Amino acid sequence: MSHRTSPAGQTRLLTERLETDPESVERDLFKLVLTIVELVRQLMEKQALRRVDEGDLTEEQVEALGLGLMHLEEAMEKLKSRYDLTTADLNIDLGPLGTLLSTD
Repeated sequence: MSHRTSPAGQTRLLTERLETDPESVERDLFKLVLTIVELVRQLMEKQALRRVDEGDLTEEQVEALGLGLMHLEEAMEKLKSRYDLTTADLNIDLGPLGTLLSTD
């Protein structure tokens, strides 16, 4: 015996899975954008630390880099608080690959 859902039941199931109210859509889009920005921020930070460790930056460049990364992190915190998000909320689970964002 097949367990088929009527078209009305399928529509109900779909709307249960998809948040379609404008506020949820806006929050989810904002969450996705912040996830991408956080990933890029973490990659930039790792690259900056690698360059500092290699010693190929002047003191002024190290200072400017540190200041820039600090401002970017502060901006991220403000944006996350706007929608009551944490870094953990942005960390997409990639299944067997683990999570997208670094947690260290």
